[in-house]
Amino acid sequence: MFPDRATAGKGGIGRGGAKCIPCNRGVSFRILILASACFFVPCAPAVAQDVTPEEKGLRIAREASTRNEGYEDFTAGMKMVLRDRHGRESVRQMRFKVLEVPGDGDKSLFVFDRPRDVRGTALLTHSYINAQDDQWLYLPALKRVKRINAAKRSGAFMGSEFSYEDMSSPEVEEYTYRYLRDEPCDELTCTVTEQFPLDKKSGYSRKVVWQDSVELRTWKMELYDRKGSHLKTLTFANYRRYLDRYWRAGEQKMVNHLTGASTLLEWTDFRFRTNLDKSEFTHTALRRVR
Repeated sequence: MFPDRATAGKGGIGRGGAKCIPCNRGVSFRILILASACFFVPCAPAVAQDVTPEEKGLRIAREASTRNEGYEDFTAGMKMVLRDRHGRESVRQMRFKVLEVPGDGDKSLFVFDRPRDVRGTALLTHSYINAQDDQWLYLPALKRVKRINAAKRSGAFMGSEFSYEDMSSPEVEEYTYRYLRDEPCDELTCTVTEQFPLDKKSGYSRKVVWQDSVELRTWKMELYDRKGSHLKTLTFANYRRYLDRYWRAGEQKMVNHLTGASTLLEWTDFRFRTNLDKSEFTHTALRRVR
């Protein structure tokens, strides 16, 4: 699912004529991968020819990250649609908050509102640049805050095809990189790179990422398990730009190639610089989430 240049030039790319906007840091959700950028700082052709694939891959990752800095915070609504291999669906509704931490990883909070049996369930993530991310899950039925062990972060998040690892904000320093090639993405050109997690407890051995070469929005990501098999594919669509700078995808779809199941995330109502307080992003505050 790649974009069309005709709509890209008008500030959006998406299905059915809907406006789109790129993603990167993600979303990555991990879960959000967000980017709005030019390729990299221009340099003399002779110098560019000497850049290794590893250096070029790292440069692209740094540029994408830099283009997403300075947003301070944002909130959004999200619908999660889970489909099994037979097409049966279940739907969940959530709220999402992110607080930017200058010089370190972001803090994020997912809160489930529907259906009733998961209402109040919340996932808090503290991402770090040079340390293992922290994650806590609040289970209202048990009135308990559960810390997610690093070894369990590859497990499914609330029965979806996204893992706990996917729901944290990826930092540049958590991977090594390799530029592979440029290739057409419908009417655009995508830069294809590999990312290799440095965390030995990661559920992935590598990721292959397609980003359009002008804005560095992520359109597709192939995820490979620890044995090197192609486990899942994550695609992005319906990008929109906010504050004339920050791109966010309105849709993310994760397909599990082993089970045939998929999870669709539909994002709505992005609001930036809402003056979120850091006290909302502590594990002790999870019990007070409403």
